[in-house]
Amino acid sequence: MRTPFFLWCFFACAMLPAQSLPAGPAGFWAQQLAYPRVRAAYARCWPALAAQLRAQGLDSARLEVFFRLLKTHRELEVWARNQGEAPFRQLGAWPLAATSGTLGPKRRAGDGQVPEGCYQLNRFNPRSQYHLSLGLDYPTADDVLATGLADPGGDIFIHGGAVTEGCLPLTDAGIEPVYLLAVAARAAGQASIAVHIFPFPLTPDELRPRAASPHAAFWRGLQPAYAQFERARTLPPQPGP
Repeated sequence: MRTPFFLWCFFACAMLPAQSLPAGPAGFWAQQLAYPRVRAAYARCWPALAAQLRAQGLDSARLEVFFRLLKTHRELEVWARNQGEAPFRQLGAWPLAATSGTLGPKRRAGDGQVPEGCYQLNRFNPRSQYHLSLGLDYPTADDVLATGLADPGGDIFIHGGAVTEGCLPLTDAGIEPVYLLAVAARAAGQASIAVHIFPFPLTPDELRPRAASPHAAFWRGLQPAYAQFERARTLPPQPGP
């Protein structure tokens, strides 16, 4: 008789030392640790991540995370806080292993562009073709409206490896801590994990010389979200599903 999946997850977690498991709801951790790549990443990365969280006064059982990318900086920033507290504090920044496209939003399938805008994680893939991956909810309703296309592309991920056609590759080693922090936040109850992607710091000094760009109006529309986080280290309200 086949072992029920939830029992298999329980046994997978049980193989890890009890003291190494993070506090908080175990359900999502159990689901993720059922996968060999996540278990291996956990063994390699979680002790150091847990120590870093503790050093910054962050509780994994109340963890919230936020991801931000400035294309010209070529790195994914990871910010964190305890639930109900503000502001976010930066945990680290993981460099991109490769980039594609140019400054400007993604507007059609196959254009090689990395999207720009305010997104959320909507998928955890522990069996990705690129080691581990976190999916973005591109295209949003705003993306579809802006393109006027029935298919503006999709399947945009933060993932391992070093190749990209519009995604955000961090190498296999780089995706592991980022993936685990997202798992910890989801397990702690964070239903919406924001990912903001901007072309460059959206300051007046950076926008002014690009005023003639065909994307200038689009970038000015993103500027309030960028400015709020820079000012207060908090996020604007996220749209509903």
